[in-house]
Amino acid sequence: MSAELTAARALITDLVGDQAEQWDRRGELPRELLTRLGAAGYLCPQVAAAHGGLGWDSARDGEFTAHVGSRCSSLRSVMTSQGMAAWTITRLGDERQRAALLPRLTGGGLAAVAFSEPGAGSDLSAIGTRIVRDGDTVVVDGHKTWSTAAMYADLIVVVGVLDDGGAGAVVVPADAPGVRVDRIADPLGCRAAGHADLRLTQVRVPAANLLGGGGQFLPLVVTTALAYGRMSVAWGCVGILRACLAAAGAHAKSRKQFGRPLGEHQLVAGHLATLLIAEQTAARACEHASRCWDEGLPDQVFATVLAKHVSATEAARGAAVAVQVLASAGTRDGHAVARAYRDAKCMEIIEGSNEMCLLLLAEHALANA
Repeated sequence: MSAELTAARALITDLVGDQAEQWDRRGELPRELLTRLGAAGYLCPQVAAAHGGLGWDSARDGEFTAHVGSRCSSLRSVMTSQGMAAWTITRLGDERQRAALLPRLTGGGLAAVAFSEPGAGSDLSAIGTRIVRDGDTVVVDGHKTWSTAAMYADLIVVVGVLDDGGAGAVVVPADAPGVRVDRIADPLGCRAAGHADLRLTQVRVPAANLLGGGGQFLPLVVTTALAYGRMSVAWGCVGILRACLAAAGAHAKSRKQFGRPLGEHQLVAGHLATLLIAEQTAARACEHASRCWDEGLPDQVFATVLAKHVSATEAARGAAVAVQVLASAGTRDGHAVARAYRDAKCMEIIEGSNEMCLLLLAEHALANA
């Protein structure tokens, strides 16, 4: 492990400490924590150094994301959102837009991505948000839902359909007239990640905020953001599993039943082995996907979907096993494994549900049959 990554992990451990439970119960992260990490480049580490980023590859970013996820999934979710925004700007924006926007995201500014709608999740054809050109401005109208980190965001990358039938992503300041951000109260998981619904009513921004001038293929726009999001979520699930393994292992060593440590009872030992297998399986899937990213291998898309599906599935199962090992001790609201149980379930839904991932993996299997 590089000294740079070691230092970054140590900083997260120090800043989070034992506060994740408090943040989860309160449903809010300290904004000064987010801006400090953002200004250090840690919320979107893959941004190039030319734009103020750390220039990390996917493997290094992934291991860091896993560590953040092991400490606080809400913080990791904000990191995922910031990374998705930066990735979308990098991939869809032109050089002028990258030069103008990316330094804001590596300098303490916070961002979110908005593409899901009440009637449009996996069904991209149902997206109803409209982006209409009007001279040197564009006007945005729409309703977005479950936008992670939107409660903290200074900038929101909004995906919509253009007046000419094409698609685009437009960067909207969160404080622009016509933008309403409604916090989602008491979500099941990642409670402090700042989930919000957005209503955009005649929001007028410069046409220069339309990434790449728009006119892209809608699935391309959405999957550009989703690709990064899936990798980040997958690595975050590795972190969830590591937190569960640590908590369950410590409890099984210290708790005694029938005169011996809990972990010496074979059924409990089997639970610990199951957790270890889950963590190792998810980690190997993520390492392979990151290698595909970093080496530009043709299986990158397949490997990313596989890593996301495997990691989310294993995290949900593993968190349930951890709760079982800790029993009543692990059911206290805010406890590490209780948070993991709730957070991991959400990971089976976001950035492509388990069902959507299975369909994509089936398509890959058929194409290679």
